This record gives sequence, C-alpha cells and structure tokens, in this order.
Amino acid sequence: MLGERIRKLRKQKKMTLETLAGDALTKGMLSLIENNKANPSMESLAYIAQRLGVDVTDLLEEISSQELREVLEKAEKLFNQDLEEVNDQYKQLIALIEPYASRLANGYESARLLDIYSRSLYYEKKDGWKGLLDKAVQIYDQMNLTSRRASLGVFRSAVEFFAHDYAESLNIHVNERRKIETTHAYIDPMTRLSLDYHEAALHFAVGDTESATRVMNEAINFSKENRIFYLIDDLYRLAAGYAMMSKNTEKKAYYTQKLKQYEKFADDMNSKWFCELINIDSLISDEHDYAKAIEWIDAILENNQKPEGYQPYFFLEKGRALYELGHFSEALQCLEKINIPSYIHHPFDLSIFYIADSYTALCHLEQKDLKAAIHFSEVAVKNFELLPDTSYKDFCYATYQKVKMLKQAEE
Repeated sequence: MLGERIRKLRKQKKMTLETLAGDALTKGMLSLIENNKANPSMESLAYIAQRLGVDVTDLLEEISSQELREVLEKAEKLFNQDLEEVNDQYKQLIALIEPYASRLANGYESARLLDIYSRSLYYEKKDGWKGLLDKAVQIYDQMNLTSRRASLGVFRSAVEFFAHDYAESLNIHVNERRKIETTHAYIDPMTRLSLDYHEAALHFAVGDTESATRVMNEAINFSKENRIFYLIDDLYRLAAGYAMMSKNTEKKAYYTQKLKQYEKFADDMNSKWFCELINIDSLISDEHDYAKAIEWIDAILENNQKPEGYQPYFFLEKGRALYELGHFSEALQCLEKINIPSYIHHPFDLSIFYIADSYTALCHLEQKDLKAAIHFSEVAVKNFELLPDTSYKDFCYATYQKVKMLKQAEE
C-alpha cells in the first residue's frame, strides 16, 4: 500500500520521519500517512516524492520502478552465473521473482523479469512458463527491443531442440524469425547473426545441408564484410563439423585453420580443443596414424589445462585408434568412460558419440563375443534411426550389417 511504500523508501534512503517531513509536513501527519491512516493530497504526495528523490508514479504504483530495478539486478546476477557456481540457480530465481510475477505489466524491468522467470520455470519443469514468456514477448515487441525479442524466439525453438524434435524446432525458429522481421523495422547485426547461426544449425539437424550451408555461408560473409566477429567461432565450428561429417578433407582443413586463427586472436580455449579434436580425427580417419593420435590424446588428457567439456570426445577418439591397432580390451576400457554430456543435443555431436556403440560392437566381435556385438550394434542403429544421414550413420549401419551377417552364418 501507499504508506508502506513511502516507509520502505524512507528507510532505504536512511531518512528519519522528521527529515522526510521537512517544513511542509508534520512528523505526526507523515506517521499517519505511512500507517495508511491518512491519505496525502496530491500536493503532499509530490512533496514526499521530491524529498525521496523518486517520481510520484513510483509511489502510486503497486511496485515502484526502483524496487523492480533492484529485483532485476539480483535476478540478472544470479541468472548469469555458471550453473556450477551456484546450487539451485533456477529455484532461487523462481523464489525471487514469484512474489512480483502477477503484478508485472509494462516496461523493460517487467519484461526481463518475465523472461528470466519463464525460462527458470521451464528448466525446473513447472507449468505456466509459456504464458509468461508470451507476456515478455509482447512487451519486447511494444518497446522494439529486437535482440531480447529474438532471444526468446530462439529459446522457444530450443525447447523443441532439447526434446530432439528438430523439424518442429526449425519450424518454430523460421516462424519466429518471420514475425521479428515483420514487426521490427531494424535487425541489428548481432541479432541477425544469432538468428542465422541457429537457423543453419537447425537445417543441418534435419539433414537439409543445402539450406544450412547457404545460411551459414551468408552469415560468415556478413561477418567478414561488416567486420563483426560475434559468433564467428561458432559458425566456423559448425562448418568444420559438417566437413568432418561429410568427409570433406579440404573444407575441414580450411575451417580448422580459420578456428586456429581465431583461437590465437581471442585466446579461446573452446576453439583450441575443437581444433585438437579435428586434427586427431584427421590422424585417424585420413592419415591412419593411430599411434600418433593416441600419443596426442594422452598429452592432452595429462595437460594441466584439462579440456573438461571435450574429454568424452577424446576418449572416443582414443577408443577408435586403439581398435584400429587391435588393442580391443584397451579400446573397450576407453569407450566405457564415455558419458554423453546432458547439454549435447545436436545430431552432429550425437552422431560422434553414438558411433562409440558401433566400435564397442566391433571390439566384442573381435573378442568372439557375438552376443555383446549384436547388442551394441543394435543400440547404435536405434540411436541413429532419427538422425540425418552422415558418414557416421553409414558406418553404424555397415557395422550392424557385418555383425548381422556373422550371426546368420553362425546360425
């Protein structure tokens, strides 16, 4: 209520009743106002607001702009922390914003709080997040906050992407982009690149490589022409990943070199480990130098700068190399260490991990354990079933056919 808001602001400003009352009000009258036992005139309200250093509207609104700004500041700090740094991040955000959620109406603070609140509800698997997200979208559109609006469009698409419904994810992304481009007269370069990157990745996810490469190349060329390097490393990784999937050694080498240049420029460890992974893949797939690949992997895994997010990839590559060298027991030990990270959803990454089951089947086959070979080859086929065609998927099916033929021969 009005009196409580005045009292709260007065205490935040460390003002006494006497100080706030000044010459225009008595201490007793101000006390009555703060206890909602008297209603101030508009003249008195304007005087109180001026003394507190706020607008009259801040006193009349149920939630003042200052209060919302303070809540948003806390929410942003919590929301932008790494998940590893804070326990129950989204639960804390829900507890912080929930008391205000039903009263959030207009303005940037309201939209951003609704934005963060809806995402937090989604991640905590709670109902109601869609309606709140729609409210945030509406305010962002009204205020012409294009980058924020686009971010929510990408998030809507990502929800289906996380569920591995890639076709629906792409459909949502394209429709969201159309709405944004229709409603917003100007799309800033970074927002355009974000939309391009996610669209290219989704086209790859559904197997539409022609559309994917077109959008991806347009984004890369746009970055170069405008000297904007936002997401350029992600675009290069996407391009290099596709080259690796399609066995295009020339493109793989080209984009790996681009990533190396970026890594040196930005001192980016993510690009460094990706380049290492691509180079090791080349040693195994193209040069067949398995011993050198293992030596390289061991050096990386023993390095003080651990490639935390990339460790499962390196375990896979080592397992592949060990299999090719005929060290089947060691290969199995390595392949058993692979746990697919929970944040992995794109078919390119999933394909890389899913062939671990094919190599496991081949190792068991070499060890004359046909039952285990059949099991793991079938697991691989099932995993690859809904993924787009790649050389990795071809390898999986070829392995399955090999195991199946040996089973039939044994029968």
